[in-house]
Amino acid sequence: MKNCFRIPRVLLPAKGFRKWAVIACDQFTSDRGYWERVAREVGDAPSAFHMILPEAYLGENDEERIEAIHRNMRFALEEGWMHKTARGLVLVERSTHAGVRKGLLACIDLEEYSYEEGSSALIRATEEVVPARLPARVAVRRGALVEFPHAMVFYRDKKNKLMRSLEGEELEKLYDFDLMEHGGHLAGYFIPEYLSIDVLHTLSGLASPCFAVADGNHSVAAAKAYWEEVKQKLPDPERRNHPARFTLVEMVNVFDEAVSFHPIHRLVKETETEVFCSWFAGKLPCVRKGNTLYPKIASAPECVARTDEAIAEYLRHNEGRVDYVHGDEILKDPGEDCAAVAMPELDREEIFTTLKKGKRFPRKTFSIGEAEEKRYYLEGREISYD
Repeated sequence: MKNCFRIPRVLLPAKGFRKWAVIACDQFTSDRGYWERVAREVGDAPSAFHMILPEAYLGENDEERIEAIHRNMRFALEEGWMHKTARGLVLVERSTHAGVRKGLLACIDLEEYSYEEGSSALIRATEEVVPARLPARVAVRRGALVEFPHAMVFYRDKKNKLMRSLEGEELEKLYDFDLMEHGGHLAGYFIPEYLSIDVLHTLSGLASPCFAVADGNHSVAAAKAYWEEVKQKLPDPERRNHPARFTLVEMVNVFDEAVSFHPIHRLVKETETEVFCSWFAGKLPCVRKGNTLYPKIASAPECVARTDEAIAEYLRHNEGRVDYVHGDEILKDPGEDCAAVAMPELDREEIFTTLKKGKRFPRKTFSIGEAEEKRYYLEGREISYD
């Protein structure tokens, strides 16, 4: 049984959990108001907000922002904003309207990860990674002293034996608080090293045939890209345990009842809707209701792939642009000069059956939960010897 995990020493805020924890940087990318509210609530208080680059601001003084992030990380460590736990995993309980999602914070070995299609790696990306989205993320990591994870990695445990093995254990509570901006509640429990070894042994046996990076694909890909840079400068013995070789993730059971999958619909904007709807209906079998099209393709990955191909072909010859929309409200009324294409919900069993074939999902095939349910940056880990 191959082991792709490492037991971390986690960094936690010394105080003020609520202001410290902020949502993943790839959320609310079109909603500056969200991030402005976060900035106002945080102010000058110690917070992970000062050490991340929200994608809503990408392309605006990136170099200056990244330099500030690196300065803030050093300041946070020097001024005691964070303290380091003993070596051990963290059991995470995230409460939202969807229920209580349980996860395990652990480090994965980036040598065992690949985002290439057809890969037989032990840890695989679920969707296509877009190279253009990596440079800013790699730039943040290059020169960073600390990482804050928002990636969720799925394992397959239909009988939930991993989490049941922790029932009855008296674990130290590390944090227990309400998240800002309607994020729900977060609690974390420390799993000591001796018990973490047993937990990871069980977890390693659940690779069927692999583990799946479900949320944060580009974050993990950037960590891998940075590690490839670092290891070129290291002799072989130093590569084995260098902190940049690993990245902190939350391991989540794909069968967790609080894990919900939502489709991501396609919205073709600024186009002649009648022309698009007629054209699309000639390409794919579908039902039309107003300016919303419902493809009659049962498999979510196939439906998304064929829809994206058709839209791309249409836009090569016609005016318009495509947007990706969460929630079903848009299907009722796509708006003026807009047409919607409804995507089906993903069957969670398709995650691992697809990866088993060596395939990935098309981009924007599914979303795990609503935006507010995504991981918040709370726990950190040192990734540099500096």
